[in-house]
Amino acid sequence: MKIGACLGIALLAFSSCRKNLPEERLSIANDSKYTQTIFKPVLGRNTLFNNIFQYGNSSKPLDFKIVNMRTFDGSPAPELTETYPVTVWKGIYNGTEKSIEEIEAKRTIENHPLFEIRPHSGDFIMWAAANSNMIKAQPDSGYVFDVEMSNSGGRRYFQNLRVMPLRERPYEPSNLDPITGQGTSISVNPTSIFMMGERGQPLNTRDDVQVLFKKTGKGNSLTFKFIDSLSNPIDPNLFDETDWANLVHGFNMKKDDKMVRYDVAYPIPLSSYPTRYTIPSGDQAQVVFRFSRMAFGNVFQKNFMTFNFKIFEKADWELTFWFKRDKPKFDND
Repeated sequence: MKIGACLGIALLAFSSCRKNLPEERLSIANDSKYTQTIFKPVLGRNTLFNNIFQYGNSSKPLDFKIVNMRTFDGSPAPELTETYPVTVWKGIYNGTEKSIEEIEAKRTIENHPLFEIRPHSGDFIMWAAANSNMIKAQPDSGYVFDVEMSNSGGRRYFQNLRVMPLRERPYEPSNLDPITGQGTSISVNPTSIFMMGERGQPLNTRDDVQVLFKKTGKGNSLTFKFIDSLSNPIDPNLFDETDWANLVHGFNMKKDDKMVRYDVAYPIPLSSYPTRYTIPSGDQAQVVFRFSRMAFGNVFQKNFMTFNFKIFEKADWELTFWFKRDKPKFDND
């Protein structure tokens, strides 16, 4: 037989053998695991639990799904298996939007389970639409569920994971107890302050200034007020170096001698993307109120008060800064 013919027969045989070889199967490894098995999301806000799964030697891609969601006593939990409308981003928020309408055009409504798993990462998210009127919250024992992980190599189950939601805290920093939802104090404190009081002593955040959150309606506004120890209004215009136009990502600012109000989109901040309205990480909104004065010795004093915060619930909110012991000294010495 000629050499060429032999080679042809060999190649044909090799090709036939390759067709009969089994497809390469992905692996499911025993060292894959969740590094967190109890989840305590705060209701009323989007809470993402990510980077909680170690793939080990399992082959990607992997598929994940929640199975057997139930209450702690084993009863069905349709509130966490049925779908509900939730707000999701369909565009990229970057803080340059010029109106609430432009912001809302980047969001849409989709139907999701209120607690769901990311199908290819194993991450979990509790959506902000979940509230304690429908979801069991602590001190209740909450829910138990299992996760199925699979690929073409098989499947594996992670059993008896727990989700134990905490009650709503519609703003941060919060004076509300995460278990009872009741207030532990009437207010919170500013983040930092550098101001002199009229009585000649420096003001401090713990003893001299408190911040009160108050919900006044069901709209979408944010109002800032300042009051003295007798609850008399302090004119916002006295904080005359404040960048009022860019204090928050708000619109249609209205300012008088008692308050400053903005139309805003909620939550605040809208995302964790850093903007001119947030701290550098983007995790909290930041407002800074400023004025300058000449102190004793002809010292030029730049005064400020900062407050880092979040608001999760859409409403008409008032933030009142109460100078409860002494009001700021705005005049020169």
